[in-house]
Amino acid sequence: MGRSGGEGLERSPGDGAVMNAALVDGIVKAVLYEGYMLYPYRPSAVKNRHRFNFGVVYPRAYSEAQGGTDAWTMQTECLVLGSEKTRCVVRVRFLRLAERSIGKITAPSKDLSSIAAENIEMVGQLEVNDQVYQPWQEAVEEEIDVTEFNLSALAAQPMKWPFRLSAKQEREAIRDEGGLITGIIDRHKAAVAGTIEFAAEQMDKGVFKLTVRIANTSRIESVGAIRREEALTRSLVSAHTILEVRDGEFVSLADPPETCRDFALACRNVGTWPVLVGEEGQHDTMLSSPIILYDYPQIAPESPGDFFDGAEIDEILSLRIMTLTEEEKREMRQSDKRARQILERTENMPDEQWMKLHGALRGLRSAKEETP
Repeated sequence: MGRSGGEGLERSPGDGAVMNAALVDGIVKAVLYEGYMLYPYRPSAVKNRHRFNFGVVYPRAYSEAQGGTDAWTMQTECLVLGSEKTRCVVRVRFLRLAERSIGKITAPSKDLSSIAAENIEMVGQLEVNDQVYQPWQEAVEEEIDVTEFNLSALAAQPMKWPFRLSAKQEREAIRDEGGLITGIIDRHKAAVAGTIEFAAEQMDKGVFKLTVRIANTSRIESVGAIRREEALTRSLVSAHTILEVRDGEFVSLADPPETCRDFALACRNVGTWPVLVGEEGQHDTMLSSPIILYDYPQIAPESPGDFFDGAEIDEILSLRIMTLTEEEKREMRQSDKRARQILERTENMPDEQWMKLHGALRGLRSAKEETP
């Protein structure tokens, strides 16, 4: 079992270790890149031409132009046991796409600044020094941190937290063996803007329902003509909400106590599902993910690293990677740094790690314990 999907996460054995930020961060990253790039990990593969099906919060204008089939909001609702002293911290993490395009220089030069626009021809593929460059949508991790807020105060007055990430353009030179610039790599990140809305409702004495709603308000011109790939560059991709509580505790929505069962049923989660994370038994952190998990997920210790493939089986994917031709491996290596890391890790995997991928026995129980 691997890292990226629900199949690759398993319940903690409860060895008493203290939950820490690294543990939560590992779970978040495992699901953050779900579907980022699928086997055979090459841009030319058909399945990698329509990516990011999990947790995309599209711009509102694009969503409405599509008749609402592509969501522009994401909502998390969960229960908090607390008092007037209870405080919360919320972080929203997502991937922001950078559009990578490749240009061929028709009049090579040694100085990037001296290359005129009319001497740049945008191409679908460029080979220089036995390396192949091609367009791709790269991903950059982004995080929106919200200031700590008091839960009781929020119940009296909802709060909005606007954010904006500015557009950015970068250019990188591709040089031949003689040092001449024969191509360029352009990376463009479009502006992304939105609002995180917070509200709280006291359901009973000491019981609050906390609502976190993410809305994408990024501006788009010529909405009618925009393609999905363009909309993705202005989207929150694989959006996740991380919630922490001080002087209080979260209630499991998967297994709430009887006194909170009706309140749990009243929670409305749209496009996401919150679960307890950290060391089993702790109730101070929740991860709201577009991939449905269970409380206290953990990375399987046998997993050598991310594979990004839904419901992945690490052994099968590793073996399939080893069967790729040299030309296919070259494209995989040069397409994306994360794909290159998968290939290098698989090619250099020691024998003992291969044996671990066969699986592990977690425990045995008597068949007599089963009820008919």
